[in-house]
Amino acid sequence: MAFTAKDVKDLRERTGVGMMDCKAALTDAAGDMDKAVEILREKGLAAANKKAGRIASEGLVYAMTDENAGVGAVVEVNSETDFVAKNESFQNFVKDIAEVVIQQNPADTDALLAAKMGKGTVEDELREKILVIGENLKIRRFTRFTGVNTAYVHGGGTHGVLVQFDTSDAIAKTPGFATYGKDVAMHIAAMNPTYLSRADVPADVLDKEKEILKAQAINEGKPENIAEKMVAGRINKYYETNCLLDQKFVKDGEITVQQYTEQTEKALGGSIKIVAFARFEKGEGLEKKVDDFAAEVAGMVK
Repeated sequence: MAFTAKDVKDLRERTGVGMMDCKAALTDAAGDMDKAVEILREKGLAAANKKAGRIASEGLVYAMTDENAGVGAVVEVNSETDFVAKNESFQNFVKDIAEVVIQQNPADTDALLAAKMGKGTVEDELREKILVIGENLKIRRFTRFTGVNTAYVHGGGTHGVLVQFDTSDAIAKTPGFATYGKDVAMHIAAMNPTYLSRADVPADVLDKEKEILKAQAINEGKPENIAEKMVAGRINKYYETNCLLDQKFVKDGEITVQQYTEQTEKALGGSIKIVAFARFEKGEGLEKKVDDFAAEVAGMVK
C-alpha cells in the first residue's frame, strides 16, 4: 500500500515522532497507519510523546561565536532535572543546537526544529535524546547576532550572554578588545540590565515610572510642583539601574559601562559601540516542578 506526505504528517501528529522515523515506519508497514503506530511503539519512539507534557525548567544555556562566519548565538535547552545538565551527551546536544543556529539561521524555534541535523532534523535528534535520557527536553529560545560578537557562559550553563559590537576588524582582533568584550558580557550576566541605553526605554514604561516617582515624592509631603522637579533627578536612578550604558561597571564602581567603553576606545585607538545584547538565565520565567512529599503520601492513604 502506498502512502503520501500527508500520511507521514498524520502519523507524526498522532505519535509525536519525527518525520524521518514516521516515514520509515510507514515504509515498513507498507502504508498501513495502525501498523506504523505499532512499529513506532515497539521501537519505543512513540513513548517520547508521553513525556512532552512534563515540566522542563532545568537544563543548560550556551553561548558561542564563529569568528570566521562573523556570527554568534545563545540558546536555552530545558530538561526536567538539573542532573541532565551534567550529562555530556546533553551538553554536546546543546552545543550542536547553537551550531545549527549559527550555520542555518532559523527564523524561530519551529524553523530550528525543522533545520537539518545529522541524518534528519533537529526535531528528530531532540526526540532521540528524550528517549535516551528519559526526560522531557525542550528547545526554548535562541538569539543570533552577526558581526563582532562576544559570548560568555556562566555557572556551567546557568547563564549565557551574547553581546554585539560595532567596531573595526583590526580592533576586534586585539587582546584588549577580547578583555573588554568579556568584561561587558560578564557585567551583563551579573547586573541583568533591561535596556541598552536610555533611548531604548519605551515611552509608556518611562511615563509610568515618572508617575510612580511623583507619587512617592507627594507621599513624602512634597508639594506637587516640587515633586515634579524631584522626578527629573530620581529618574536618573532608574536609568542607572536598568540601562546597561548607565550602570556602574561591575569591576569598577567609579565608572559606568559607557565610560569603560570610552576608556577602551582611547586605549585601542578606534571606535567601539555596544549594539545589542541577549542574556538568558536557565529556566527564567518558567514554572518550576515542586515535589510535595507530604501531599503525595496523604493522597496515597485516602
